[in-house]
Amino acid sequence: MSDTTTGTTGRRIAPEELRSHQWYGTDGLRSFSHRARTRQLGYLPEEHLGKPVIAILNTWSDINPCHVHLRDRAQAVKRGVWQAGGFPLEFPVSTLSETFQKPTPMLYRNMLAMETEELLRSYPVDGAVLLGGCDKSTPALLMGAASVDLPTVFVPAGPMLPGHWRNEVLGSGTDMWKYWDDKRAGLIGDCEMGELENGLARSPGHCMTMGTASTLTAAAEALGVTVPGASSIPAVDSGHDRMAAQSGLRIVELVWQQLTLSKILTADAYEDAVATVLALGGSTNAVIHLIAMAGRSGVKLTLDDFDRIARTVPVLANLRPGGAYLMEDFHFAGGLPGFLSRLTDVLHLDRPTVAHTTMGEQIEGALVHNADVIRDRDDPLAEEGGVAVLRGNLCPDGAVIKHIAAEPHLLRHTGPAVVFDDYKEMQRTINDPALALTPDHVLVLRNAGPKGGPGMPEYGMLPIPDYLLKQGVRDMVRISDARMSGTSYGACVLHVAPESFVGGPLALVRTGDLITLDVGARQLHLDVTEEELEARRAAWTPPPARYGRGYGALYQDQITQADTGCDFTFLARPGEVPDPYAG
Repeated sequence: MSDTTTGTTGRRIAPEELRSHQWYGTDGLRSFSHRARTRQLGYLPEEHLGKPVIAILNTWSDINPCHVHLRDRAQAVKRGVWQAGGFPLEFPVSTLSETFQKPTPMLYRNMLAMETEELLRSYPVDGAVLLGGCDKSTPALLMGAASVDLPTVFVPAGPMLPGHWRNEVLGSGTDMWKYWDDKRAGLIGDCEMGELENGLARSPGHCMTMGTASTLTAAAEALGVTVPGASSIPAVDSGHDRMAAQSGLRIVELVWQQLTLSKILTADAYEDAVATVLALGGSTNAVIHLIAMAGRSGVKLTLDDFDRIARTVPVLANLRPGGAYLMEDFHFAGGLPGFLSRLTDVLHLDRPTVAHTTMGEQIEGALVHNADVIRDRDDPLAEEGGVAVLRGNLCPDGAVIKHIAAEPHLLRHTGPAVVFDDYKEMQRTINDPALALTPDHVLVLRNAGPKGGPGMPEYGMLPIPDYLLKQGVRDMVRISDARMSGTSYGACVLHVAPESFVGGPLALVRTGDLITLDVGARQLHLDVTEEELEARRAAWTPPPARYGRGYGALYQDQITQADTGCDFTFLARPGEVPDPYAG
C-alpha cells in the first residue's frame, strides 16, 4: 500500500535501522563514548536515542547578505524537527557570498560540495536539511548531498524585498548595471548613485530578480527537494519561517520512510528542472550547475538537452532581467506551483517529491493570480526557452546566450573582433579612443574560464565604452569563456568551451577577425580559414598555471570545462565510497 505523502511503500524503518544507531545504539566502547560526549553537550538520553538525527547545514555568515537571516531560520527548522520527534544538530558550513568573495565564489562551489558530502558521511546523521540560496550555495549543497544519498530537504534563503529609488522599483543586479551605465554616460551623478546605494538592496535575502539565485532555488523546487512554494517566499516574510519549520517536520518523516535523495533526483526530475529554468527565462549559470548536479546523481545531462528542451517550452515568467516584475510579484502571482501548472504537458508528473507522492499531486489545484506576471501559454514572453546553445568553430564544445535579454537586432550579427587577453587589460583600455570601437564591433574576452579566470568569474557582461554609452548604445555582441551574473543582460555569448586558457579556439582570435553570431541557427563562427587557425594553433604557447599550491592548485588540476559542469574530475567520476565504521 502506497503512503500518500511520500510515495514509498509505506514501511517505516525501526529505530535500530537508523544510521545513527551505529554510533549510539551498540554495547561497545565507542558507543559508550558517543553517548557520554552527547551528555557532555547537555542532552538527555530521551532527547536523542532512537530518534532520527537531522543535520542542519547552515551557510549563514555575517558577510553574506543573502544568508544573514539563516541563523534564525535554522531555529525554525529545529522547531519542526523537535515537533516531529527528531533530534536536530546544526553544522556551520562554508558561506559563498556572491557579493564579496573573490575572485569568484564559483572557485569554491566544489569546496562546499566536498564539505557537505564529508560532513554528512562522517557524522551520526540520518537526514539533512540544507540552508542556502546565494548563487553557488544551492548547487554546492545539493551536489554534496546527492553524493551521500540521505533523506534531504532544501530550504531556500528566499529573495530580498524589492528595491526602491524615488518613484522607481529596483531589481538588484539588473538595475545596478543599468544605472551604472547611466552614470558612465553622464545621465546621473554621485548624488543619485548615493541614493541608489541605499535603495537597491533593502533586506536580507538573495537577488529578487530572476538571477542565478532565484533560478537555482526554483530549479530545486522543480526537482522536488523543497516543500511546495518554498523558492519564492520573500526572505523576511513570516511565511519563510513557517516554511523552514515545515521542512524540519518533513525531514523526520522522510528518514522513517527512507526516501533518499536518489529517489527524488531522477533523470525525469532533471529534465523538469531544465524545462522550468528555460520557461522562467532563468540564468545561464543554471546550465553549468544543473549539469554538475545531474552528474552527482548519476544522470547524464548535456548542453544538447538544454537546447532540445528550450525548443519545447515558451518563456512564461515576466521577470527581470528579461521581463518587468520581481520575485515578490511572482510569489503572490502563484509562485512555482502556479507557474508549473502552466507546464503540465511537458513535465513528468508521476515522479515523487519530498512532500508528495507525485509532482502532479504537489501542483494539483495550484492557481495563477496574475496572468501578466505568470503568462498564459497563448501569451508568452517569448516563444522558446530563454537560453540558446551555440555551436561552431569558435565553440566546438558549445557556448550559451540568454537571447531574450539581448537587443533583437544583435541576434544575427557579423562584426570585427576586438580582443582583450584578460579582464584587467579590458578594464584599463575599454575607454581608449584609439580602439575606435563602434556598435558593430564584437568584444572578445579570453582567459576568463574555469582555469583562466581563475574560477570562471562573472566577467561576461563586458562594459560598453563610455563614448558609445553617451551616444545611446546599450548593447553590443560580447563573447567570452566567462560567466555573467544572472541579473545581467545583453548580447553576451558565454561559457565558450573549451576555454582559451587550455588552447580552445578563443585563444586564436585576433583583433580584426570577423565573427558571426546567428542565434536562430545556433551558430557562432570565426570567419578564418582552417589552415590559418592551424598555423595560429601551432604558434600558441600555454600560459603558466595560476596556482603553485593550495586549494587553487587542486582546483586547476581537477576542474572540468563548462560544458561538463565544472565539477572536479575525482568527484564527478563513478565509484563507491564506504560509510565509516562507527563501532
